[in-house]
Parts: sequence; C-alpha cells; structure tokens
Amino acid sequence: MLVDGKLQIAKGTEPVYLLPRLANRHGLIAGATGTGKTVTLKTIAQSMSDAGIPVFLADIKGDVSGVAVSGEATEKLVVRLAGLGITDYDFHGCPTRFWDVFGEQGLPVRTTITEMGPVLLARLLGLSEVQEGVLNIVFHIADDNNLLLLDLKDLRTMVNYVGEHAKEYTLSYGQISTQSIGAIQRALLQLHDAGGDVFFGEPALDINDWLKCDADGKGFINVLDCVRLSQSPLMYSTFLLWMLSELYEQLPEVGDLDQPKICFFFDEAHMLFSDAPRALLDKIVQIVKLIRSKGVGVYFITQNPADIPDPVLAQLSNKVQHALRAYTPAEQKAIRAAAESFRVNPDFDTETAITELATGEALISFLQEDGTPSVVQRAMVIAPTCSMDKAPDDAKSYIIQNDALHSKYDVTIDRESAYEILNATAIAAAEAAEQARRLEEEAKQRLEAEKEAERQRLAEEKEAERIAREEERQRIAAEKEAERQRIAEEREAERQRKEEERQRIAAEKEAERQRIAAEKEAEKQRIAAEKKAEQEAREKRKFIDAALTSASRAVGSGAARGILGLLKKL
Repeated sequence: MLVDGKLQIAKGTEPVYLLPRLANRHGLIAGATGTGKTVTLKTIAQSMSDAGIPVFLADIKGDVSGVAVSGEATEKLVVRLAGLGITDYDFHGCPTRFWDVFGEQGLPVRTTITEMGPVLLARLLGLSEVQEGVLNIVFHIADDNNLLLLDLKDLRTMVNYVGEHAKEYTLSYGQISTQSIGAIQRALLQLHDAGGDVFFGEPALDINDWLKCDADGKGFINVLDCVRLSQSPLMYSTFLLWMLSELYEQLPEVGDLDQPKICFFFDEAHMLFSDAPRALLDKIVQIVKLIRSKGVGVYFITQNPADIPDPVLAQLSNKVQHALRAYTPAEQKAIRAAAESFRVNPDFDTETAITELATGEALISFLQEDGTPSVVQRAMVIAPTCSMDKAPDDAKSYIIQNDALHSKYDVTIDRESAYEILNATAIAAAEAAEQARRLEEEAKQRLEAEKEAERQRLAEEKEAERIAREEERQRIAAEKEAERQRIAEEREAERQRKEEERQRIAAEKEAERQRIAAEKEAEKQRIAAEKKAEQEAREKRKFIDAALTSASRAVGSGAARGILGLLKKL
C-alpha cells in the first residue's frame, strides 16, 4: 500500500514501510508453507507497481496470477484490515503482463544463441575448458562467415559443420577435436530436449519491455509462468542465467535512484539454488552483489533462509520472516540463525517469536533512511488489493490476447541464418556431387556399354567358332557312329550266323543225346524188368518154401508134398 511515497507493507505497534529508494538493496521473504509468503509477495509487488516500479515475478506454483485481478472485500479481510486500522481500501488489480518460455501461458520469452554467447552457454552446459574453447571457435567461424546463430538448430548445425571441416580450420583457429565436438553436441541435445528449441529464437525479448509503466504511471508486473519451466532445471537455469546477464550488461550504472528501475521476485528460491549449475550460482552471486548499482532489486522467496547461499543471503537487506517450525535439531539451528540475522528488539525474543507467528504475521526488518537495518518488528502483513487467488483463465487469456506486445512476440520469426545457409550450401554441394556422380555414372555406363558390346562381339565370335567346332565334331561323330553301326551290324550278323550254327550243332547234339539217352533208358528199363522178374521169382520161391515148411509142420509130409505140388503148378 502506497502511503506518502512509502510502501506500507505491514503494521505492528506502528506501520512498517519499505522505502522505494532502498528497495534495490534486495530482500528476502521466508517462512514455512502456509504462513503467508505468497500474500506478502503480492503485497510488496503491488505496492511497488502502484509506486511506478516495474516488477518481475517468477511464478513457480501458478498462484501469483491474481495480481492482475481486483480483490474482494470479504468479511474476513474487512475484519483483518479493521484490526490494522485500515478502513479505506482501494481494491484493484495491477497492470500485468504474462510471459512463458514455452509460449503457452503467456507471451513467449526468447533470446538468440548469439545474445547468450559462448561463455554463458559453455558454463550452462557444463563444458570443460577445452570444450568451451572449441565452442568459442564455432562462434568465431560463424561470425567470420556471416552465419547468424539465432536458434538452437543454427548452433547444432554450425557445430556439426565445424566438426566436418575441422582440418580446414585447425591452422587458423586452433585444435578442433572430434571428442569436443561430440561432447558439445550431446550437451546441446540435452538442452534441446529440455525446451531449448523453444527458448532460442526470434523475436528475442527486449529486456526494456520489462521496465515499462502503464498510462497511469503504474509499473507493469511481469509474471513468468514457471510451472512447466521449473520441471526442466536446465531450461530454468538457462533462462535465469541469460536474464540476469542481460540485465547486468544492458543497464547502465545509475547509482542510487529514488526508486528501482525494476525489482525481481524469485518464488520457491530453494528450487533455484538446490540443483543449479555452479555457473548459475556464481553468476547469481555476482549479479546480486553488483546489480544494485544498475537500479535493480532482487528478492528471494523461500521456506527457510538456510536455502539461500550465504554469499547471496548477506546481500539481502530487506527481510520478511514468517513462522518457522522447529521439530528437529537442524530446524532449531536454522531458526536460531534466522533470528540472529535481525537487529534485536528488546520487546520480544526473536528466536521464540519466529515459532509463534500466526498466519500473515511476520518479523520484518527493512532498511531505514540512513541505510541501516531497522530493529526487527513483529507485525501483520497488509493484504494486497488484488485477488489472493489465481486469475480466472478467461481473464488471463483476455489480458494476454490484448497485450500491446502480443503482436511483437506472438509470431515466431525464422529468418535465414546458419541453419538455412549451411543446409542450402550442403544441398548445393550435394546436388553438385550428385551431378558429378551422375556424369561419372553415365561415363561409367558408356564404358560399360562399350565393354559389353566388345564382350558380346567376342562372345559371338567364340560362339560361332564353338558352333563350327561342334558341327565338325558332330560330323566326325556321325561318321564314327555310322562306321560303328556298320561294324556292329556285321558283327551282329556274324554273331547270329555263329549262333544259328551253334544252335544247329547243339540241336544235333541234343537229338543225339536224347537218342542215346532213350536207348539207355530202354536198356535200363529192360534190365530193370528182368531184375524185377527175377526178383519176383525169388520172392515166389521164398514164399513157397515158407508155406511148405509151415504146412509140413501142421499136416505131415504127405499133405505137404501135395500142397507143394499144387504150388508148383501155380
């Protein structure tokens, strides 16, 4: 709340003011979750805006957009304001511009590779000293050949080009190793995957567009949507590193002004410092120490002051400490350190008070007129006149679409640069090579055709000669076959004659053999018949003799003789 040219932020036993001319001495808003840090952030930011001080807010959680919308006099809020002795409260939103590196929740934020420069890029990408030297060579070669490095594809194409022509450039620019080229390309690929293809390009952000006020003289609050950006630490670091460097390099030295040119607020600062590259930390420390003289204030919002590196914490003169919880020895130590950073107020024990603060209540110490820290005050932060909630989506979209800078930044420009030129050169070289290859191929084909014709001629001659030889061979073979058949026929005829003669002789021999055999068989049968007859006679006599012997024994000799005589007749 702007009162007599001073920013009234809270009220305890007496009002607590932040002096605009000392707002560039940086600040800290700390406290546990749910203690009121975001409300304090909005109060300070809106007060600065009302005083004509442009503000930049890094919105990590997406809950700061309500600064663009007027607040409402709820019963709870009216009671709280009345308790602070405030009865006349002007609810209003702030002139707000929404930005987003990805161009989704605000105007796109871009810069060019050239503006980032090789030194910052090398530090950001974590390149070694040798690799940084090679990257610097790449930039020099691009500059010497009028090849603009605007977006990430320009740089990746340029690095690839230098790697392919390393031998040509080594004598003029220095050693260019394949290993360094590969390491740079890997780092650039990681940056591309993190969103670098969106961040690098044109139109590049003019940092002066953040230093503007509206027609009523109120400073614009530039809200950078970091919900998605914070999920890509490399991109978040890239953006912050570039932004702080741009501010420091572009803004002139101005000394102490009546009020800052701009104040930056980094919410959830512990995310910024926990995994940030060393290059970013060093740069932040350097910027925080030196940028005050450029008329810029930097404020960090975090849960615990211990989240901020000591070299940075030592530069934060305007402090708002909300409640902290002490459940562990480490937390108790952090509370003790936070309490010791304030000037002692004899009216209360600072360390104890930190654990007792209610929501919206804080220990506050701002710089006094003489530049020294004030005695710590226990006070209630005044609620902002803007909305304490997020801005409705339709209201936010309306603000973005009707922003005077919308036409300036909304459409991406991709003018001819290193990527297009080198690709065109590569295409032309490829076409020339292809043409040469085609000519060579045609010549080769003609030579092959001539060779093929000669081969066919020789083959035809060989074939004709082969056919002649084959015909001669067949003629000779036919003659030989005819002679062979004649001889075979003669032999067959002679064989048949001999066979017939042999068969005749054999037949005669067989007839003679059969005659002799028949004669022998007849003689054999005669002899057999004689033998049989003789055998039968002998058998007959034996039978008779046996019968006589038996009869003689049975009937006597007379009968026997009779029988014998009878048998003999038989």
